[in-house]
Amino acid sequence: MDLRIHDQLFLVTGASSGLGRAVLERLVEEGAAAIAVARKEADLQMIAREYPNVEYIAGDVTHADTLKAIEGLVSKRKLSGVFVNAGGPPAMTFMESTPDDWDRAYAGVFRWKMVLVQQLIPHMRRNAYGRILFSESVSVVHPVETLVLSNALRMAVVGMARTIASEVAGDGITANVIGPGYHETNAIQRLFDKKSRQAGITTEQARQQTLDKIPLGRTGDPHDFASLAVWLLSPLSNYVTGETFMVSGGA
Repeated sequence: MDLRIHDQLFLVTGASSGLGRAVLERLVEEGAAAIAVARKEADLQMIAREYPNVEYIAGDVTHADTLKAIEGLVSKRKLSGVFVNAGGPPAMTFMESTPDDWDRAYAGVFRWKMVLVQQLIPHMRRNAYGRILFSESVSVVHPVETLVLSNALRMAVVGMARTIASEVAGDGITANVIGPGYHETNAIQRLFDKKSRQAGITTEQARQQTLDKIPLGRTGDPHDFASLAVWLLSPLSNYVTGETFMVSGGA
């Protein structure tokens, strides 16, 4: 299928690994150009060498200087879409959490996304076109064990995304949320480690207990996730906005 994104420009945050890396690769394989943002410059350099259509910004998206660098790089260019993605807060229960944990989680899960999208919408409005896709979690539908910070704050992003969708609908811009379940990334291993410590079981037992709750009986492949994400970033999703899509193997 031709996704009609050849020569379009996309911004991908959290692009050096996991789901962000998979989405970035799928975009450039479809002929798009991309700006990759992540903290590890060495990983970004390797990506840029492999994919000539990729530029990069090395920095933490929660920091103002990184967001300013993004603004500078896209300010005079036609940006077709943004994949808003980053790692989540640490695993913990509600009673383990402190006010400082919540403040850090707000900064890491919500605040920078609000600032970034506020920066990008004026550019998209000038071009009368844009795709905004937030990568959150299956926890926006039902809470995930020991992820109270993520469970709460990612739901706030969904509320923001739906509001954005209604406010920019007349400008040729869409805003959607994609919620991954358990995928084979570094993040999932941290969850299994946390569960094994809490339950006094091995990491492999923790993994199997999780798989038993997934109807498809396996974790997800990031490249399968990327197939839906890139479609939502393409012109083919023209009549889809304000929606939340789960990619969770039926969980």
